[in-house]
Amino acid sequence: MLKNFLAVDTSNEYLTVVACKDGVVESEFIENCSMRHSVTLMNAIDNLLTKTGWTLSDFDFFSAVVGAGSFTGIRIGISAIKGFCLALNKPALPITSFDVSAYNSVRERGKKLCLVDALHDAYYVCGYDGETVVYPPEYITETQVLSLKEQGYSLCSCSALPISEKTEVERCDPVQGLVNAVQSLASKEKFGELTALYVRKSSAELNLK
Repeated sequence: MLKNFLAVDTSNEYLTVVACKDGVVESEFIENCSMRHSVTLMNAIDNLLTKTGWTLSDFDFFSAVVGAGSFTGIRIGISAIKGFCLALNKPALPITSFDVSAYNSVRERGKKLCLVDALHDAYYVCGYDGETVVYPPEYITETQVLSLKEQGYSLCSCSALPISEKTEVERCDPVQGLVNAVQSLASKEKFGELTALYVRKSSAELNLK
């Protein structure tokens, strides 16, 4: 099984770079890089490699968060990881921002709705029961999120959200979540093309137009 990896998350206001070699995990995390991922990503990767003494050729595969989130940030992360995969002939592992929350939630069982802020009182969401997706990624309103919570979903996110002023939202660790998601999905051999995840608006939202 492929175990050594470098993974990046550039989908949000923060920046996460994690690497694992021979069971040792190291990370670089910038809580708020002001969406300047194009400037900070390669520096963060260089810092991690310098700190550990590892090289890109030490890794069996590379991974990037493909969305949902900042389209610009997502493209930056995907482009960098695609470059590493191409240069070193290594496989890629796509991860969603929802996976990062779901695989770090304290609720290992039960339905959880992972949220990404889509602004203007709307959210990108994806529902899980354990590690299984039971509610496909969708763009919905705050009202719809609250309705889903009433239907039994707990809410979680790696970011502070406006909706947390109205209801409880579990705050997940983006670093540990990325590590957990990569290790779990790699063990299931979910390797494939890195394609940005563009979440469509729900049919209810489209019908309002």
